[in-house]
Amino acid sequence: MATLLAGCSLMPAYQQPAAPVPLAFSGDTGTAASMPVAEIGWREVFTDPSLQRVIETTLANNRDLRVAALNIEKARAQYRVQDATLYPTVQASGSGSASRTAADLSTTGQAVTSHSYSATLGFSAYELDLFGRIRSLNAQALEQFFSTAEARRSTQISLIAEVATAYLTMAADLDRLKLAQDTLASQSDTYRLTQRSVDLGVASLLTLRQAQTSVETARVDVERYTAQVAQDRNALVLLAGTDLPDAWLPAALPNIASAAASPLASIPPGLPSDLLQRRPDILQAERDLKGANANIGAARAAFYPRISLTASAGSASSSLSNLLGSGSGTWSFVPQISLPIFDAGANQANLDVAVLSRDIYVAQYEKAVQTAFREVSDALAQRSTLGRQLDAQQALVTATSESFRLSDARFKRGVDSYLNVLDSQRAMYTARQTLIGTQLSRFTNLVTFYKTLGGGWVETTGTPVASESATRSIE
Repeated sequence: MATLLAGCSLMPAYQQPAAPVPLAFSGDTGTAASMPVAEIGWREVFTDPSLQRVIETTLANNRDLRVAALNIEKARAQYRVQDATLYPTVQASGSGSASRTAADLSTTGQAVTSHSYSATLGFSAYELDLFGRIRSLNAQALEQFFSTAEARRSTQISLIAEVATAYLTMAADLDRLKLAQDTLASQSDTYRLTQRSVDLGVASLLTLRQAQTSVETARVDVERYTAQVAQDRNALVLLAGTDLPDAWLPAALPNIASAAASPLASIPPGLPSDLLQRRPDILQAERDLKGANANIGAARAAFYPRISLTASAGSASSSLSNLLGSGSGTWSFVPQISLPIFDAGANQANLDVAVLSRDIYVAQYEKAVQTAFREVSDALAQRSTLGRQLDAQQALVTATSESFRLSDARFKRGVDSYLNVLDSQRAMYTARQTLIGTQLSRFTNLVTFYKTLGGGWVETTGTPVASESATRSIE
């Protein structure tokens, strides 16, 4: 009967909740086949050698990632502790005692000194898992281990994306700094020429002050972006977990053609939303849900009898020399059964807590899917318009540059005032800054798209990951 009952389990069968999202992403049309986006290696996406070295250094030194990896080992050890409760803990023990009985208390009227020695091997309070309580707790601990492993994957993917974004942001700020420096040099030359014209009585003092306005504005931007670049470097060093050589830092944003050459840029429309099931944060939420489901089995088993066994065998003797002699054998067997009769509703309350916890994890899983769906939809919506934004912004830069050239020529011929030149110069400067920001958005959109689809875990496409193999073997 014990053998038959050991196969029983009160844990409810797990059913994956239906994804509360449409089959296709918002604003995405087409019939593209399911693509293994999560299997694309991050080296295929981030092809810049300097950025690759920064990512490698970050994966080796980042403290958050190190904590996530240590949490996996901790969860693995906790699972082994829980799994060990399925088996009896066998212990060997030896003891010796000596006592003296006073003459007044002795039956012979004389003081008696007695000795006893024992050596036993056995186990204590081993619970027979008749109704699956311990196995349910083991399943919950195993799912917690898998959840921690998925959390580590999610941390690494987010970290790679954060490093790439910080690297590109620093590159964009360097471009803005160079633009401000070039503008400052150009406007300083104009200011000096205007100063000379004022000294000769050709230009007015108003024109000089207008030229000075451009110079001081550019100087302010130079100092502001100088500080911003320094802060960008500090942020990148913090992510990397160690100092970075100057040769690894960006000098400028990559050519925009490299964004078009990315494997993510060539992904056709019509991606199915079930790709979200590969995201580690969603897998983590599902692991948590499975663990909560297993915990219900343990709460249900608390309503049924619990049988524990204590047994030992060995030898005992009044003298140490005869401890292993014939006739010194001893054994004990103590089965114990306990059945809850009245607990003031505590077991039912524990079961209610377990069921409600499972329902909470269902809602959290569904929310994780919905959040992921929105993130991918936002990335797709932005990707579809950024190309046109870049074209329009480039055309605006060309137009404002030509307007500045014509305004400057008319001013030098005495046709227009310097105010028109100043307005044209400000429009051109703003358009170029916006172009840099749009180019940065184009690159960071690819980073975001890769992250939201659950990519970035493997280093190179097709390369197996050791921790994934270990997880699969344990499972």
